[in-house]
Amino acid sequence: MIGARPIVQKLPLASETSFIAKTFRTPYFETPWHQHVEYEIALFKEGHGMCFIGNYVGEFKTGDIFLLGKNLPHAFYKNEGVQIASSMVVQFTEEFWGKDFLRIPENQSIRNLLHLSMQGIQLRGECMKELVEILTQLEFDQGFSRLFNLLYCLKMMEGACEKIGLSSQQQFTSNDKFKQRLDEVFDFTIRNFQQKISLEEVAALAHMSVTAFCRYFKKSTQKSYVQFLTEIRIGYACQQLQGSDKTILEICYDSGFNSPVNFNKQFFKLKKTTPRKFRSSFLEQFGR
Repeated sequence: MIGARPIVQKLPLASETSFIAKTFRTPYFETPWHQHVEYEIALFKEGHGMCFIGNYVGEFKTGDIFLLGKNLPHAFYKNEGVQIASSMVVQFTEEFWGKDFLRIPENQSIRNLLHLSMQGIQLRGECMKELVEILTQLEFDQGFSRLFNLLYCLKMMEGACEKIGLSSQQQFTSNDKFKQRLDEVFDFTIRNFQQKISLEEVAALAHMSVTAFCRYFKKSTQKSYVQFLTEIRIGYACQQLQGSDKTILEICYDSGFNSPVNFNKQFFKLKKTTPRKFRSSFLEQFGR
């Protein structure tokens, strides 16, 4: 199935509020590849699965927190077999405090944080427990408390939290025609990675020759298309190894690989272990 441009999402804003702070639970949790002009904080409250942020492919689990910049395409999909997933989402525009608020000297650190978020950030560290508590409360805050606690969350992220950058994708303007082409390729790949995908197919989707497409994709994302596709397939394989009773051979083919030898080679290259040891380690850790 040929993918379209990422959905430009617009969540409803209540008349008495200036930013969104709300929990979305299955089936409203499931959102396809999309983008929006707001910055977003996402706290995952239930479930686990795969995340796609720019050109980053990874996993999310309960308790994870991400900060995503404006117009950064992203998608979160819960694992097969996970019945319920939910996330508490905060969305705010750059100027909802007022046009000049972030420009004052005292907010330099917040400006720096928001600049970093343009590539996507995952938050970790000792700050997490308090950050989760404040974000959870933020959904129920009213009046000035909402503004204060959002600023406090951003201050914690900037100062107390470990920040892990995610996407290395080149930044585009929201109406850049090349970004539109790349978004279509990303969406198509996310939806079809379990099937055979040829370079000719995705190059045609981008309206380029194979040579031009490969050069363009590498320049834009700092990785080859084949590497990006492999990361998605290995990410899916990790989910299956952790959450299903399928054999490793079944998972190999379900993930889009046509050779167990290549599957094991690529898995070791990315995870520094074998699929069998990866599954065993997970079972030992969680006593399953």
